[in-house]
Amino acid sequence: MYFPPLTGSEWETTDPQKLGWNTAKIPELKTLLASNGTRAFIILHNGRIVMEEYFGQRLTGGQPFDQNALWYWASAGKTLTATLAGIAKHEGKLDVTKPSATYLGTGWTSLSPAQESKITVWHQLTMTSGLDDGVADPFDTRPVALVFKAEPGTRWAYHNAPYTLLDKVIEGATSQNFATYFDAKLASKIGMTGSWQKVDFNNVYFSNARSMARFGLMVSANGSWNREQIIQDKEFLQSMINTSQNINESYGYLWWLNGKSTFMVPGLQTRFPGSPTPNAPDDMYCGMGKDGQYVCVVPSKNLVLVRMGSSPDQSLVPFMFLDDIWGVLTNIIP
Repeated sequence: MYFPPLTGSEWETTDPQKLGWNTAKIPELKTLLASNGTRAFIILHNGRIVMEEYFGQRLTGGQPFDQNALWYWASAGKTLTATLAGIAKHEGKLDVTKPSATYLGTGWTSLSPAQESKITVWHQLTMTSGLDDGVADPFDTRPVALVFKAEPGTRWAYHNAPYTLLDKVIEGATSQNFATYFDAKLASKIGMTGSWQKVDFNNVYFSNARSMARFGLMVSANGSWNREQIIQDKEFLQSMINTSQNINESYGYLWWLNGKSTFMVPGLQTRFPGSPTPNAPDDMYCGMGKDGQYVCVVPSKNLVLVRMGSSPDQSLVPFMFLDDIWGVLTNIIP
């Protein structure tokens, strides 16, 4: 496994032809990406860049998008928070089985103290808090918007507010500013350059596409970077990228999992049969965000895939476009 230097733009590449890829189909993939608002697309094989393409303009200023241009991770950034929770757990600062109120203080919801104390950090990591995602603003992290819907652990619902509060959980556990702790324990160790920005109630990570690829590479290397173990709690890492509860099989700790027999989507309580992205390899797992932000790991093929850009559709978690990408990739990658 190759790891690029922590600083600078040096990053070894691999010729897709040498990997036996059907390069005649790559123009078709580029057309699909370009016609769906893509800004950045990267594929790594064993850490080396096989494809790196940029399209369109930067977020502001009208300059061409390139390897230094910043874009938002949206909910793909949930995977960063999950990883940081695992690091805090290994340091003995965070116990995910404890009530969230241990770190947030009592009264963080509108629930009775008895009800509130049943919600643990694990429930926040798995989207099973039981809080009502059907409130007027499911992003609202104030107690008034955090109301009872079901017993924790009995209902899976994609609910942003309890997730966002994991930042405060980590701050309460570590006694450090979330972004400072993130930079010290994760970003600086793998050469990520980016920043967390408050957008309404949300805390959104912005970075270039290569920083996203670095993160995917670290996770794909069993949580290590160039012989340094970043995620030292291997049990947590495995829990993060495997089915975490028995309601939505296709969800780990804030990661989306392919290849399961059923999956659920944001806003619905329906279990759909099959995989979220049937064209993709069964062992793929991804961070996914609004407007098609993807960081995906495919262990069986030693691949990391990154896509940043504007919306291919309006869903919170756009499975369809990722499946379209894999519909073409399956004809490229043996």
